[in-house]
Amino acid sequence: MDLQLAGRRAIVTGGSRGIGRAVAGALLAEGVQVVIAARDAEVLKAAAAELSAVGGATVVPVVTDTASDASVQALVESAVAELGGVDILVNNAARPGGAGGPGGVGALSTADAAADFNVKVLGYLRAAQAVTPHFVAQRWGRIINIGGLAARQVGLASGSIRNVGVAALTKTLADELGPHGVTVNVVHPGLTLTGDHGGSVVLSDEQISAAAARISIGRAVTADEVAAVVTFLASPLAVAVTGESIAAGGGTPGPIHY
Repeated sequence: MDLQLAGRRAIVTGGSRGIGRAVAGALLAEGVQVVIAARDAEVLKAAAAELSAVGGATVVPVVTDTASDASVQALVESAVAELGGVDILVNNAARPGGAGGPGGVGALSTADAAADFNVKVLGYLRAAQAVTPHFVAQRWGRIINIGGLAARQVGLASGSIRNVGVAALTKTLADELGPHGVTVNVVHPGLTLTGDHGGSVVLSDEQISAAAARISIGRAVTADEVAAVVTFLASPLAVAVTGESIAAGGGTPGPIHY
């Protein structure tokens, strides 16, 4: 299937590793020019070199801290200057899992929670605000926010709260920007194997097997499989889908979401 993405221009935050890097690779395979953004300059530079080596694709690394208004604005300005514009935003930069740990809400530091939300929720808002004028002017755009299945269950307090916030932000943006030709959706991964893409959370084989027993397809999905969903949503063919929260975790037995 031709996703009609050739020649489009994308920004992927958190694009140096994990799901973000897989998304960048999937977009590049469809002929998209991609700016990848992350805080670690060395990791970002290495990722860009490896991604661009595949078919001579256009990959531009831009060091960015999505917790900063000025840094996000500079990111979008750099993307427009380097690529001549921007059509797609994939918001992915976030601390894996979220702040906190055992002990629930009572053990969650408000300072840690605020820092977490500043990156994943407000960081997504900053990036969306920065690209919106470009999308509205050209009457076309795609925003895909990477959330997490913690939005649909309790457990790690910060992870659940921030992902619900991302879903609410997504729907708000979708309703506001829809008349301007812009769609906005959130993809909720669950346990995701990053393979050679790298990752920040290391699980044992036993932990992965235990988690797989709670997934409908009987295994964890891969970063490339999540990226395939994101890439479709970034395409012109996905115009009928906006304001939606789409699970990409291999299925959860039991609950009905509608």
